Amino acid sequence: MGLGAENSKPITMELQPHADDDHFQGFRHSFDEIHTQVDKLEKQVIEVERHYESAGYVQGSNSKGGSVVKEKGREKNLVGTKKPLQDAPRTETAATKRMQELMRQFSTILRQITQHKWAWPFLEPVDVKGLGLHDYYEIIEKPMDFGTIKNKMEAKDDTGYKNVREIYADVRLIFKNAMKYNDEKHDVHVMAKTLLEKFEEKWLQLLPKVAEEEKREIEEKAQTQLDNQHAQEMTYAKIAKDLASELDEVDLRLTKLKEMVIQNCRKLSTGERKKLVSALAKLSPENLQRALGIVAENNPSFESTQVEVVLDLDAQSDYTLWRLQQFVKGALEDQPKIGGGTAIDSDEKKTNSRKKREFCDALVNNLTKIRKVSNL
Repeated sequence: MGLGAENSKPITMELQPHADDDHFQGFRHSFDEIHTQVDKLEKQVIEVERHYESAGYVQGSNSKGGSVVKEKGREKNLVGTKKPLQDAPRTETAATKRMQELMRQFSTILRQITQHKWAWPFLEPVDVKGLGLHDYYEIIEKPMDFGTIKNKMEAKDDTGYKNVREIYADVRLIFKNAMKYNDEKHDVHVMAKTLLEKFEEKWLQLLPKVAEEEKREIEEKAQTQLDNQHAQEMTYAKIAKDLASELDEVDLRLTKLKEMVIQNCRKLSTGERKKLVSALAKLSPENLQRALGIVAENNPSFESTQVEVVLDLDAQSDYTLWRLQQFVKGALEDQPKIGGGTAIDSDEKKTNSRKKREFCDALVNNLTKIRKVSNL
């Protein structure tokens, strides 16, 4: 038949439905379940995609092989490539013991320095008020003494020292403060300088062990970070693998549902086809274009955008004709009434027809959607 795209003459008419209401409700219930599952899976796919994109693993979604499902293959490659995360607490405990041993050895150095005959000015905080040192806090930004260091070494909370380097820095600060505040010829300055030299000599003997432990700590932290990243990758690889299976299952269910709908679409009689031709000619330009779009969905060779098209109903599938009839019926019901025309269906019939039309459209759209999601 020939149909002009500018045809806009409206009418009211009634087309008989082809699907039994019970069948329709059953299809609708199945479709709603699939639709809910698709939405849930789509959110999970987006989450996994974001993870891999942030990690730089995924190319653009339009790139070949850029699918998140492709990452499911990473799971096999990741297994056994890193130390188990269960080893992390054991590693941390070993590092703590090694640091405690270094601190014990450092304590021996401190004991030797504090037992020196010139160490007495540095054992307790400077008595600023008693000695009348009014400018002390203007010159010395951070006072320090061996008593404060001892208390901090014995602290059991976060105020304690984390490593030997921190203690070393505070010991040097004791002597540097004394040398900064007192003149070079002052006894306290001379005593501080002498003890600092002795302390540095002993520190150099311990430094190789400290440097070795610091290097080991850096390596273990890096390894822990890699282990954590590995565990996260394993988690998302498993999610991606499970998503792939669920997407395949949903795709299969949706395809079977579509086949069931098609099987329940009986052939239109000659009279019904004539009514459909007549009804198509009375659609508004907008609805006519949508109707032609329905034909084009299942018939790629059909050009629905031409100014004038030729539509051979005999060449269309029963499913296409059924969808087309449901759409036309609802479209004519929804079009404005002109010239005093009257509606021929009750509100309930209009609602049922609209639901059937929406169901058909949603079925096709979600079949396309689930295939798109699985190819992300």
